[in-house]
This record gives sequence, C-alpha cells and structure tokens, in this order.
Amino acid sequence: MVSRIAPRSGTAFRLDKGQYLTVIDPEGEQVSDLLAYSAADTREYISSGRSIDYAGRMFLTTGDPLYSNRSNVMLSILADEVGRHDFTLTPCSRDTFRIIYGDEDPHHGCQGNLERALAPYGITPDEIPIAFNVFMNVDVDASSGKIEVRPPKSRAGDRLLLRAEMDLIVAMTACSAGQSNNFTYKPIDYQITDTLPDWAL
Repeated sequence: MVSRIAPRSGTAFRLDKGQYLTVIDPEGEQVSDLLAYSAADTREYISSGRSIDYAGRMFLTTGDPLYSNRSNVMLSILADEVGRHDFTLTPCSRDTFRIIYGDEDPHHGCQGNLERALAPYGITPDEIPIAFNVFMNVDVDASSGKIEVRPPKSRAGDRLLLRAEMDLIVAMTACSAGQSNNFTYKPIDYQITDTLPDWAL
C-alpha cells in the first residue's frame, strides 16, 4: 500500500531491519527530508557527515550506504531513478523562512513537521540532525563553495529505494521550502514492503 504525505507536512514510522522503503515523487519536483534513528537507541541517528565522508562525494546514489553518527549502516540505497539528492542542508524552519525569505509570519517548515512526527517516539527538537534530502537538487561551486538550490530533477513517479540495515524509526516530510520544490508545494508518497519491489528487480 502506498501512503501519502500531504504538502508541507510530515510523518514518522517504524521500519524493521530488512524492510524496503520506496520514496516516490508523485507529481515531480518535490523534496522529502528523511531522518532515521536506531529503534534500540535514538541517540544513534543518520549522519550527513559520516555518510558523505565514507562515500567520498557530496551526492549519494545507488549502492551507497547511509551511516549513523556511530558509523553503523542504517540504510542502503538500492535503486535510484533520479540520481540527485542533497545531504548538506538542514531542514527548513521558521528561522529559515525568516532569515532567507524575510517572512514576518513564517511557516514552521520541515523542522516543525519533523518535531511533531517524532515527538511520540520521545525524540526532541534538539535531536533532529541534518536530513537526507531526497530528490533535492543543490549545486555546489567547486571553487567558491557557493551553493544554489535548484528545482529537483525528479519527474512525476520517480522513485528511490532504500533497505533498512537495522530496526529504525524513520521520519519524512513533503518539503515546505519554496526554493527546494520550485515553489510548487506537492505531496510525497512512500511504500514499505517486506520484499524487493518488482520495479527494482
């Protein structure tokens, strides 16, 4: 069964070791902030720094593992129909919209949605790290280091397949930041399966 995350909202769920998580962009040009915590100890969580460090590159794709802050593999990328995801920018928040967009009454953003989704698991706002931003397209200038958020390359129906390498608590959003999704706020779909999906065979 495919589940839907409404625009500018989030969710959290258990993902058991060996289960498969398919993240789907149903309409194209949308981003999902994805977090993972060890179900056994939520002080162990997905690490952008360790994942990038061990891969030796900024952008991760098929065959790459996503590591925890304790250098354990949490998720493996098994299939990727887009090939461009960002692991450098923090979840958007009220402060993001205030500082970057100049909003006087800012939306709570992905940070707020992740906080709400993870609260039932006892995970506090200060325990939310940099997310794996599925489908996000960030250009990095090699000389200056300047970053530019561009519209995602994902088209309607594009998918990313992950396998859980430990029992996890996973949180996901349908991104709230206009720069991340070309100012077209859309949903994100996901599916959990016990076997490898047919499309990835």
